Amino acid sequence: MHILITGAAGAIGSALGRAFRARHPAASFTLADVDGPGAAALAASLGAADPAGWDLSHPDTLPGALQAAEDRRGPVDVLVNCAGIMEMRTLATTPWSLGARLIDIDLVSPLRLMSLVVPAMISRRAGSIVNVSSMAGVTPLRGCAYYGAAKAGLAMASEIARIELSPHGVQVLTVYPGPVRSGLEQRARAQVPEALLTRVLPTGDPEALARRVLDARDRGEPRVVYPSLYDVANRVPRVAGWFTSRFSPVPHS
Repeated sequence: MHILITGAAGAIGSALGRAFRARHPAASFTLADVDGPGAAALAASLGAADPAGWDLSHPDTLPGALQAAEDRRGPVDVLVNCAGIMEMRTLATTPWSLGARLIDIDLVSPLRLMSLVVPAMISRRAGSIVNVSSMAGVTPLRGCAYYGAAKAGLAMASEIARIELSPHGVQVLTVYPGPVRSGLEQRARAQVPEALLTRVLPTGDPEALARRVLDARDRGEPRVVYPSLYDVANRVPRVAGWFTSRFSPVPHS
C-alpha cells in the first residue's frame, strides 16, 4: 500500500501519518510538504517513507512530482489531501497574490492530485481519497473569504467525487475540522482579537482527529466532523452562519 500525504509536516498531516503507520505496518509513504526538513523527520520516524519537498502553490509541477513518487513506491493507493494555508484577513486587505496562493494550495492542487490518481484507482477498482476541508468552508467567518471559498470548493468536489467514484470501488472521505491545535490554528488566532467566539468554541487534538479519520475510513463513512460540537454547524448551517456573522471577530489590519 502506497500512501501519499500532503501537508505531512503539519500537526494534522503528521498525526495522520503516524495513525496510518500504526494500522498499516507494511505500508510505504510519500510525505509531501513545502517544509522539507519536517517531512524528512516524519519519514525517518515512520520508516519506508520518502519525504518530498512539494510546493502546492505551483500545481503545474504535480504531474512530474507524482510520477517520481510512483516510480519509487508504486501507484498511490491512498491520497490524503491535507496541505493547507490560512490567513485571517478581510477581503479588502488581502493582496490578490496571496488570495491566489491560498486557492492554489487549498483547492487547485488537491483537485489536480485527485485528477492524477483517480483513473488508475478506477482501473484497479480500489483506492481511497481523504480530503481535509474545514468548517470554514461551511460557516462564514470574517477574514476567511479566500480560505473559506477554497475549502468550500474542496468539500463540494470531494462530496461529488464520493458519489461518482463509489460505484468504481474508490472510497472518498471528506473531513471537516473545526479549530485543531496546530501551527495554522495558532497563527489564525494571532491574526484576530480575542472575542466571545474564540473563547467558547472548542479546539481539537490532531491525534484524536487522525484516529477519527482512520476509523471513518475503515468503516466506509462519507465524512468526519471534529470536534463533535461542529456537527451542529454542519447540520444547521443557517443557524451557525447567523452566530458567526454576529460574533466572529474582525481580523487585525
